[in-house]
Amino acid sequence: MSFALNTVYNNYLTNYTPKAVTRYDAHKKSELRSVYNSIVKQNKDAPWYLPTTSKATQQYAVDLKENARQLRNTLAQLGGLEEDSLFSKKSVYTSDEHVATASFIGSHNAGHSVPGLQLEVHSLASSQENLGLFLPDTRVALPAGTYSFDLGLGDVNYEYQFTIDEAETNREIQDRLARLINNSSIGIRADLVESDSRTSLWLTSESTGLGSGRSSVFTVSDDRTSKANGTVEYFGLDYVSREASNASFSVNGQEQTASRNHFTFDKNFEIDLHGVTQEGHPIQIGLKTDLESLTDNVAHLVGGYNEFLRAASSYLDSQSRSRQLVRELKTIALTYGNSMEPMGLTMEQDGTLRIDSNALHQSAEQSQDIPETFGYLKNFSNMLLRKSGQVSLNPMDYVEKVIVAYKNPGHNYVSPYITSAYSGMMFNSYC
Repeated sequence: MSFALNTVYNNYLTNYTPKAVTRYDAHKKSELRSVYNSIVKQNKDAPWYLPTTSKATQQYAVDLKENARQLRNTLAQLGGLEEDSLFSKKSVYTSDEHVATASFIGSHNAGHSVPGLQLEVHSLASSQENLGLFLPDTRVALPAGTYSFDLGLGDVNYEYQFTIDEAETNREIQDRLARLINNSSIGIRADLVESDSRTSLWLTSESTGLGSGRSSVFTVSDDRTSKANGTVEYFGLDYVSREASNASFSVNGQEQTASRNHFTFDKNFEIDLHGVTQEGHPIQIGLKTDLESLTDNVAHLVGGYNEFLRAASSYLDSQSRSRQLVRELKTIALTYGNSMEPMGLTMEQDGTLRIDSNALHQSAEQSQDIPETFGYLKNFSNMLLRKSGQVSLNPMDYVEKVIVAYKNPGHNYVSPYITSAYSGMMFNSYC
């Protein structure tokens, strides 16, 4: 059952709208209880609808929910879940973003007491790569029959079985094996590479680095497989062309390693590595000034709004009800249009907001009372937060549906799954 659920969720992430998971996707029991109570209340008054069977409509509904979640996370990262913390997030600078980028994850109250750091990157964490033999596109030289091989990943072995016909070519088998491995979604990516009219199967681990006591990320063998062996040697699947390695770097002169190109430092900085530094020339990472942080936060707020609006607008031609959501988002922005313009924020014809960075920075610099000057943005973000919660709770409200019957007023009861119809969409064709 666990494997089936993982397969369903991987399909969901691949085919709909993959979004990064943040710490704001974890919730307290009280928050989950509040969501449940909201669903019960909304279901109680909702009429009966015909089920939605269109795949395009199903994808649209799931896409709306994911983009609403992303907007909420953007607002949460700016401190929007707490009235007093909005726009208090500290921004981080790095002297060379080609080497590393960073974000601040510490308390906003401790910003002034957080010292900067020096980072020197010696090498990046890398994934394991296995490059098979380059074979001509001729008939496979193996006898026809059923073959299998084991792909070991960590402490788990996955067996792959397939058949070979006499008329098949090397390329056809390699292509089938690539699809077989990729469709299993176990953390190994398979690609077909070509050179001089010959093809090879190229396996790459999605994870980087090596765990403690391990010499490889994955292994390929057919020594103890249940079907005929010989394919690993024939296709050269067990040849490790690049071994996995950990990232090597120093922070403030102290040498460290990590299995990923991502790490946290002192519970204050979250750092992503992108390149290496010249020996003896570390880069500087630290907090920006409050004024710079404020303008960055405003830019992130506007970016979150624009991204959500564009996602909804992309369905205008195919989903008629998306016009309602676009109209509601534009109305929210228009409500604060007069207050935004003096701060360098203007509304375009498509409803998106454009920032004049110089005007925004100048307004913040000349302000005698920052909270009062940018108070309208707090109201704007609060309205966006409520709208994202509404869409996330019931994206089906923006889907064209056929009403079967209204409930009897005063004698209605809770009907499950009305607002959560999109949940079952992930499981289509799996049950």
